[in-house]
Formats: sequence, C-alpha cells, structure tokens
Amino acid sequence: MVAGGKIFTFDEVSKHNQSNDCWIIMNGKVYDVSSFMDEHPGGDEALLAVTGTDATSDFDDIGHSESAIELAQKYVIGEIDASLIPKKVNYVPSQTTYNPDKTGNFIFKIIQFMLPIIILAIALGILKYRTSV
Repeated sequence: MVAGGKIFTFDEVSKHNQSNDCWIIMNGKVYDVSSFMDEHPGGDEALLAVTGTDATSDFDDIGHSESAIELAQKYVIGEIDASLIPKKVNYVPSQTTYNPDKTGNFIFKIIQFMLPIIILAIALGILKYRTSV
C-alpha cells in the first residue's frame, strides 16, 4: 500500500488527461505527473498518450533508468483498482489478401493493354504518311 492508501477507479484516473492535470497508471499505482510534464525527456505528448490506459508496458518498453524509476515514486498518489482496468486491445490487421485476377474491370484491363499499342500504331502511321508525302 502507498502513503495515504487511496484507491482510485480507472474512470477517476482517466478523467485526468490534460497537460495541466495528468494522471497515469503503472504497475498498479496511480501517478500524478502534472508537475513533471515540462521536465519529461520524451515531452508531454508521451505522457498524454498513455492517460486512460495502463502505461506499465509502455514504461517498461522504453527501458527507463533506475533513476527514472526512483524519480517516478515521488509522483505516486495512490493505487488503482485493477479489477476495473479495461484489457488492452492490440490491433490485428485483417487477413484479406490481394488477388490480381479478381481486381478491376475486364474492359479496363483491355484498354490498359491496348492503349499503348494503339498510340504506337498511330505514331507509326503518321511517320509513314509524312515520309511518303
């Protein structure tokens, strides 16, 4: 338990999502990083991007130093009720595949193939006509 023993709900924490009032969740704790926004080496956008989510994996993925981890402890204001944190949904791209045989219109394909041949034939016709005159 942290000092003060305050337990916050996810909804309470997610309301604090502005640069002058920013709370984040990491490792089951709630951090008020509002006063740290200007000092954060990654800029305030990095912190604002993780409000309303559990930022634990984002924090760990960056590979913060021991001093950064220690510094974070001074911003702890309570703990989160972990049962109310929504699951993080990862983006999964659709499994549609490109099939060149079924794309486009058949007439368009014929025109696309024939147009250069027609232009070439016209150019050769003009050339032959000019040389015979």
